[in-house]
Amino acid sequence: MTSPAGAAAIVAGSITFLILLALAISYNRFVRQRNLIRDSWANIDTELRRRYDLIPNLVETVRGYAAHEQAVLAEVTEARATAVAADGPPAEQAGIENRLVGGLRRIFAVAEGYPDLKASASFLALQEELASTEDRIQAARRFYNNNVRDYNTRVRAFPSNIVATMFNMREAQFFQVEEAVRHAGAPPVPPA
Repeated sequence: MTSPAGAAAIVAGSITFLILLALAISYNRFVRQRNLIRDSWANIDTELRRRYDLIPNLVETVRGYAAHEQAVLAEVTEARATAVAADGPPAEQAGIENRLVGGLRRIFAVAEGYPDLKASASFLALQEELASTEDRIQAARRFYNNNVRDYNTRVRAFPSNIVATMFNMREAQFFQVEEAVRHAGAPPVPPA
């Protein structure tokens, strides 16, 4: 038979063990969520790079039809170069992306004034490819932001906020960008 002091020690040890186990489980969940956020950010980055690769072709196609629109083309080229070089946090990246999106909108506005350009097979293919890429960017952004929301909720909610504070886990940043091509409208279908 154990003494009352021995029983108290067993109870205290059991409680301590359960608390440490709960802390370890909560910490590991934070690590998994943080890794999921990093992975989902990599998916966004992949799609942004895909868009960056399409932009020079779009600029060259428009330049062939609208050579006197150099200011718009130069702006988009500069915005693309800035976006490619950017490697900051999501909020900083979003500002850069919004500048690029504005330039893309201006290119599509320029195209409205050039019926031959709007009917060009290469322009239509690029516009369709950009629309597809925008859809992928938006899907990746939603996945990333959902992961950030779940993680940030845990950072703030009790009792997981205790673990977050203990291990200096800060809220993650959302990634909010405007849609580029969707506002330009769907690419027209060429007559058969």
